[in-house]
Formats: sequence, C-alpha cells, structure tokens
Amino acid sequence: QVLLAESGGGLVQAGGSLRLSCASSMRAFSLYQMGWFRQAPGKEREFVAAITWNGGRTAYVDSVKGRFTISRDNAQNTVYLQMNSLKPEDTAVYFCAADSGTQDNYVRSTPREFVYWGQGTQVTVSS
Repeated sequence: QVLLAESGGGLVQAGGSLRLSCASSMRAFSLYQMGWFRQAPGKEREFVAAITWNGGRTAYVDSVKGRFTISRDNAQNTVYLQMNSLKPEDTAVYFCAADSGTQDNYVRSTPREFVYWGQGTQVTVSS
C-alpha cells in the first residue's frame, strides 16, 4: 500500500523552478507533520523542509532558505515543495515523509523523526 507518492521531479537548468507534490492516501492526513528530504548519490539523506500538521510552522535547511517553499493542502491530502533558483547542488532524489501523527508545533528535521516515506522523485539540475 502506497501511502505517499511524490511527483513533479525532472530535469531543469540552473536558475529554473520545479514544484514537487506529495499525494497522501493516509487517513487523517491533517494530523501529520510532513517533511521533504533529499539524497544525492553517495551522500546521506538530508533534511530539506518540514511543515507542521496545520501549516502553522515551517523549517528549512539553510542551503534552500529563500529559494524553496513548503506548503500543504489538507483538503487535498497533498504537500508541496516549490523550488526556485535551482542549483546543480540541488540534484538529488527528493522524498516526502510523514511523522507519527503527533499533531504538535515542534518542527522535525531528522529522518528518524519521520515514520512514513514515499518512493522519491529525481530532480536533476544542469549547469
């Protein structure tokens, strides 16, 4: 059973934009904090952004601040990652993730704090 499904990845030139989507089939999606992570070849999975259950708080890794925006539409059971001014170093497989449904306002930023994971979508930024 696929609970989280990412889409929107692709090949883009440096300076371009992509919008990633993560559609969820989880019941009570609005209870879950959602996050985006990425993993480049030979590197560990890296936190990118997270958003609390009600969208009230967000957090970003420093390298994407001012360029990426995480948002969610609880009515559509979907979380988004708008990526602007993309750089070659943004190239990675991007994963969305959901926590255990804690419904709190603490923004999580490590993989171990997220329970459910999608399969990932490739983002490639050419120079």
